[in-house]
Amino acid sequence: MLSLLLTAGIWFAAHDVSQRLMDQTLKAELEDYMARRARNPNSLPPNTVGLRGYLVAHDAPRSEIPEPLRGLAVGQHEISIDGIPHRAAVAERDGDRYLILFSEERQKRREQRFLGYLVAGAAIMTLLAAVGGLWLAGRVIAPVTELARSVSAAPAENPPRMAVEGEPDDEIAELAGAFDQYVTRLAAFVARERAFAADASHELRTPLAVIRGAAELLAEDGNLSAAQTARIARIERAATDMSDLLAALLLLAREENAPIEAQCDAAQIARECITRYQPLAASRGTTVALETGEAVRLPVPAAMFAIVVANLVHNAVAHTSNGTVAVTLDSARLSVRDTGIGIRDDEMAQVFRRYHRGPESSGAGIGLSLVKRVCDRHGWHIALDSPPGGGTIATLEFGA
Repeated sequence: MLSLLLTAGIWFAAHDVSQRLMDQTLKAELEDYMARRARNPNSLPPNTVGLRGYLVAHDAPRSEIPEPLRGLAVGQHEISIDGIPHRAAVAERDGDRYLILFSEERQKRREQRFLGYLVAGAAIMTLLAAVGGLWLAGRVIAPVTELARSVSAAPAENPPRMAVEGEPDDEIAELAGAFDQYVTRLAAFVARERAFAADASHELRTPLAVIRGAAELLAEDGNLSAAQTARIARIERAATDMSDLLAALLLLAREENAPIEAQCDAAQIARECITRYQPLAASRGTTVALETGEAVRLPVPAAMFAIVVANLVHNAVAHTSNGTVAVTLDSARLSVRDTGIGIRDDEMAQVFRRYHRGPESSGAGIGLSLVKRVCDRHGWHIALDSPPGGGTIATLEFGA
């Protein structure tokens, strides 16, 4: 663009200078001829290859000069004779009319050649500038590109030092050093988080297994009252929920791109979750039903799908009294519909936020947040809808 603007500027400047010089030449030739004729009345007007003069005496007809010149006023004019552009200068003295005609044909050809040289020069300069700019940009960007490749290829554990070519005190080396410090801190943070998750899971699995085993043994005691049996079932259900939660958290703590080869029977998991919450539903006068017409297998760990179904079913049961919870499962989606109190419009945008609790909730506010994380991890889409008539519909669309 700059080359084009410069070329256009040079062209218009050269054209303007050429026109000014032409006008000055015509004026000088006209004044010179008038001065010569004043000294010698028989002096002839100029007649060269590009310049031709005419004299029309006060008593002579104008038919002796070319027709385009006859009606010209005193001054300078741009005219065309037989299709050829001319520049004309006209003056009068003592009733005589003086005319100087300059053919612009040769001048136009020179200007066209000059324009061709300008365009060719601009094209060459643009090409050279582009090649030079690309080369220079490559030289400047090469260290940044190298640093970007190093950062992208660095493993999450034990990342290598981000070394780039160049002086130790230049800007790129300083940037690489900053990346080194940041990656080191990040790797240490990730290592601490993974160690905590692994240690917590290991330390909690045994107590949870003991709690579940003890609850199962207590449930087999035939001398328990109905209230005691319900309490033991609640203990067993909480221990199972905690086991599933630990397994899901461990899987979520892994790197997102880490491959997880697993398959789960989605229908069986849904049945187990519904069975787990049947006592809670019965205590609230609510019925829970599952509708699935086909064997549904999902390429995810069982703990991941279990934590999603368990949270959705538990929320539906916990917010429904003397109603129904309908769970529908097929290969494309999971739907949990209840006839409970529903979700207010001002709460709908907040339900997936961590630690958000609704006005009727008794939990810690991490259930639906955890569900959303699991869905995002596996490319699923979850949506909640609360119709005007009451109740809530949770729809989980499985990714392709």
